[in-house]
Amino acid sequence: MDADSSSSPLRVVVVPWLAFGHLLPYLELSERLAERGHSVSYVSTPRNLARLPPLRPAAAAAPRVDLVALPLPRVDGLPDGAESTNDISYSDRKFHWKAFDGLAAPFAEFLAAACADEATRPHWIIADCFHHWAAAAALDHKVPLAMLQPTAASVATALGPPSVQPDASVVEEQPAAAARAVPRYEREGHAALITGHGASSGGMSVIQRFILTKDRCTVAAMRSCIEWEPESFPLAETLLGKPVIPLGLLPPSADGARRAAAQGAEHATVRWLDAQPPDSVIYVALGSEVPLREEQARELALGLELAGTRFLWALRKPIGADDDPLPAGFQERTSGRGMVTTGWVPQMSILAHAAVGGFLTHCGRNSLIESLLFGHPLVMLPIYGDQGPNARQMAAKQVGLQVARNQDDGSFDRHGVSSAVRAVMVDEETRRGFVAGAAKMQAVVADTELHDRYIDEFVEHLRSCAAASAN
Repeated sequence: MDADSSSSPLRVVVVPWLAFGHLLPYLELSERLAERGHSVSYVSTPRNLARLPPLRPAAAAAPRVDLVALPLPRVDGLPDGAESTNDISYSDRKFHWKAFDGLAAPFAEFLAAACADEATRPHWIIADCFHHWAAAAALDHKVPLAMLQPTAASVATALGPPSVQPDASVVEEQPAAAARAVPRYEREGHAALITGHGASSGGMSVIQRFILTKDRCTVAAMRSCIEWEPESFPLAETLLGKPVIPLGLLPPSADGARRAAAQGAEHATVRWLDAQPPDSVIYVALGSEVPLREEQARELALGLELAGTRFLWALRKPIGADDDPLPAGFQERTSGRGMVTTGWVPQMSILAHAAVGGFLTHCGRNSLIESLLFGHPLVMLPIYGDQGPNARQMAAKQVGLQVARNQDDGSFDRHGVSSAVRAVMVDEETRRGFVAGAAKMQAVVADTELHDRYIDEFVEHLRSCAAASAN
């Protein structure tokens, strides 16, 4: 079947990074491709695949998404079963990187077997930007590879080292104020992130992995679009030195959102929300990847108490905390208006609930998109990675307010938390402005025709490139 036929299906291999913030949106991409008639091999480790939500019926039937399990190599120091980043502590990440790099051989074997027969040979590989070994295998077998990127804002923030910039003058031309907007604690954290992890266990640093993947890829595919970030999307192609193809935002499908809401309807958190007035509760969730330190969790708790608003807090045990990391008497003092839970929560059901009027978030991509799907204004407390650029982007669009931080060490206190929460949830004038800003972004996230069009255009780009490489 020729890739250049307008009616013939593509065969695509999708290889996401081993974090659920990547696994889930790229499963959404895989399902959308399958629903358009294309065949997708979705590659991850056995335990990660077992924890994915069930495939939508249209993607599970032929043409379908085929879940391909590659065993994660055992590494001394990595706990058994620790296959995703939220299975491990921050200190164990160097072992996780080492195991991740050990996937190179089984992936090469999988791709060689697929390429041995023209009936199964992939037309494209879509892989995250850390997957240098997937890009190397793609080159070996002459299969084009699209490198996944999050947003243009995070790319523009991240591509500081001259070794990464194809043209250093691009950054020099940006306003000096934009560079100053990145606080010192974030710059230092980012530098540690890109130079560390695998390098400390004898492997490659994050930035080395990125450069190798970028140099070997054909195009960059970005979970973004001009409507989401018109101020930074045009920069991405020049900064990366590769064609950049937008995927849209990959918001949860209507079916997926309905299924998630139905599954969470009887959860204790949702039942508690049922008893609260409309738009009165701020939902607090800072993700599962990098927990707060104990003193940060304490200041956050005291800030919520000081703000005096209703809150629902999905709390992950802080770093170094004992059995009860909350301030003494906190739950008793706030029992009439607050709920703290340390287990799994049905986030989509919570965000969809009429009682929720705002979201205190770390600004991870999935959380941002899920929250703005329902038009919630934000209180923003970024911690790690691309969360800082995401938060500044949303603040510029007046979607919400960042908690005040010490620019050197990133610390915050209860008064900064209380002030931001009250501005977003209590003060009528400022809240109106943030609700209006969130509504503008909701119009982008919830535009199903827009995101369908981006997937269709992405498919056509893959098809035309595959046809060109075959000629």
